[in-house]
Amino acid sequence: MDGEISTDEVKELLEADADVRIVDIRDERNFEHSHIPGSENIPFHELTERIEELEDDDHIVTVCPHGKASVQAAQLIGSYEGTADARVESMAGGLDKYGMKFGLVREAEDEDEPAGRESPF
Repeated sequence: MDGEISTDEVKELLEADADVRIVDIRDERNFEHSHIPGSENIPFHELTERIEELEDDDHIVTVCPHGKASVQAAQLIGSYEGTADARVESMAGGLDKYGMKFGLVREAEDEDEPAGRESPF
């Protein structure tokens, strides 16, 4: 692990369309409810099984609700031989801090149907 990265730095990387992989380690249900735009979900309990998916990435940022579990995830990813050359960081403050500053994508925004559309049933 290469340390922590601030929420501002993560936002700047995303806005610059930098080659960074944002890995949200929460469970699928929480990820589907809200997440950082452009992030992907690899739940912590699946990380060891799916770590090969991160091979050949140059920059990986792990995120969690408060920035604590993502440190452990970043350490795990950084210890894997296939990511030895990658810059692996944990986002300090977690999704709570990021969401308060910049907002998160909500489930309704991810759906094909517009937010607020009433169900026909």
